[in-house]
Amino acid sequence: MKVVAIIPAAGLGTRMAPVSDMKTKKSTASKQFSELGGTPILIHTLRKFVANATVSEIYVALRASEIAGFRVRLENEANDFSRKKIEFVEGGEHRQQSVAHAIAALSAASDDIILVHDAVRPFVTAEIIHDVIEAARKYGAAIAGMPAMDTVKQVERTAEGALITATLPRERVVMAQTPQGFHYTVLKKAFDEAAADGFLGTDEASLVERSGHEVAVVMGSPRNIKITTPADMELAEFFLKA
Repeated sequence: MKVVAIIPAAGLGTRMAPVSDMKTKKSTASKQFSELGGTPILIHTLRKFVANATVSEIYVALRASEIAGFRVRLENEANDFSRKKIEFVEGGEHRQQSVAHAIAALSAASDDIILVHDAVRPFVTAEIIHDVIEAARKYGAAIAGMPAMDTVKQVERTAEGALITATLPRERVVMAQTPQGFHYTVLKKAFDEAAADGFLGTDEASLVERSGHEVAVVMGSPRNIKITTPADMELAEFFLKA
């Protein structure tokens, strides 16, 4: 059994852009290339999987125009990456398409584990990666997640805002993180079915759930944040210094 990691990194990251840039439609760097401690977030994230002895291959989905430049940067600045097989694939218009392109490019046996991890979650730990792999090996599908700390409200959207329709029991709610891990055949089947039906999910687990496969949850970490906004970047800088 081998473990392959997919890092979808073709998103534009518009929530990271300053308001002024959004108003003027000024081109800004994708959030995964924003520098954290002088190094692109994506490189911080990749290092966690390069350093993991269980992960044998890594597939990174990037916009076509960014592949050549990022490959050169890795060669020049990340010599430690040479010990791991890293392949680049062209990303799609959305995350699901990017992951689908990576799945199509890789070769795997039915029970090999495919991990999918957000490009902008650079603080994932070796323990979380290990736990997701082991749970995916046992159950066929697993994600990292955190219990909900706040009261969770279900709402109905209106033209003037939102109205609460229910209060969900916190003990039955988890906040999904990545990595998310699956047997190759489980993930491939879920993606094929979604493509055939024109279904667009919010994450890989949502496709697998829709396909009828149960998904296990292992404990994530409050530090395993997804850097999405400038405020997240401030917190990430704090974590890096700490």
